[in-house]
Amino acid sequence: MTALTEATPTTRTASAAARALRRSASRPRSHADGMAVASFILGLLGTLVLNLVLGPCALVLGGLALARGTDRRGRALLGIALGAADLLLLALLVTTDGTVSWHIGS
Repeated sequence: MTALTEATPTTRTASAAARALRRSASRPRSHADGMAVASFILGLLGTLVLNLVLGPCALVLGGLALARGTDRRGRALLGIALGAADLLLLALLVTTDGTVSWHIGS
């Protein structure tokens, strides 16, 4: 009878520890998912404005999201690609026009 009463608290603490571990493991992953989405949005916005600032931010956030094991791997990769495109676009603008911003017309 004492063996049963002693086994029950151990089982409860083991299941509580397992729930706490699942909860703490899901938190960084949800942060990584948010970073992947932010990387994609910043990379997309960086093609239009502030590509000097938003491009590197998209690269860093996309890399961090991948390193932390995001479920949104495609968005993180797109954010990295768009961040790199932002910096290439900046280099193209600087070499052709001598400016760091878009302009329409002459």
